[in-house]
Amino acid sequence: MAENKSLTNELTKGIIKENPTLVMLLGMCPTLAVTTQAMNGIGMGLATTFVLLGSNIVISALRKVIPDKVRIPAFIVIIASFVTLIGFLLEGFVPSLYKSLGIYLTLITVNCIIFGRAEMFASKNSIAASALDAIGMGIGFTLALLLMGSVTEIIGAGQWMGMDIPVLHNSPMLLFIMPAGGFFTLGMIIAVVNKLKNKKPPQEIECGGCEGCPMADLCGGKESAE
Repeated sequence: MAENKSLTNELTKGIIKENPTLVMLLGMCPTLAVTTQAMNGIGMGLATTFVLLGSNIVISALRKVIPDKVRIPAFIVIIASFVTLIGFLLEGFVPSLYKSLGIYLTLITVNCIIFGRAEMFASKNSIAASALDAIGMGIGFTLALLLMGSVTEIIGAGQWMGMDIPVLHNSPMLLFIMPAGGFFTLGMIIAVVNKLKNKKPPQEIECGGCEGCPMADLCGGKESAE
C-alpha cells in the first residue's frame, strides 16, 4: 500500500505541486519561444515528454553500470539519442509541427527539466518510479505550455486551434504574441498557480464555551444554553 502511494505521488507531483515550468521555473526558453499557438505548445510538450520518459527509463536501468565520472556525458548521449529519434518522427509524420518548433526541438537535449530529472531522480531510483516521474513531469510541462499557448493565441491572434474567436478575431491584442506579452502572460499564470498552490484551508476555531466569551451575544450561545 505504501509503495503504491509512493508511486502515485511520483506520477502526480509534477502536474501542480512540482510543476517544472510554473513552480520550479525550468524550461523557460521553449515555454516563451514556441507558445504563440496552443498546438505548438502541445507538440513541444509531448516531444519533451517522449524524451523525458525514454531517457529516464534508460538511465535508471543503467544507473549501476554507468561510471560516476562519466555520468554527465553518458546522460547527454542518451538524451540526444531520443531527441534525434523524436526529430525524425516529427519530420516524417508531422512536418508542419517540426518546422514550427524549429531549433527548439533540437535544444530539448539541453533542457534543464530533462537533465535535472536524470541527475536528481532517474540515476537514483527504480525504473518504475523513474518512468512515472517522467510521465508526471511531462504532463505538467505539456499542460503549462498548452495553457500558455492558449492564452497567447486567443488574446493575441483571436484564434484557438485554428478556430476564430468571436470579437477577439477582429481586434486581437498583438502584444500578446510578442516577447513582452509572453513574459506578461507567463508571469500572470505563475502568480495564479502559486496562489492556488499555497492557498490554506480555513481553520476551525475551537469553542471553549460561552462563559467569558465576548462574542456570546452575537452567536446566540446564551440563548442556546437557556
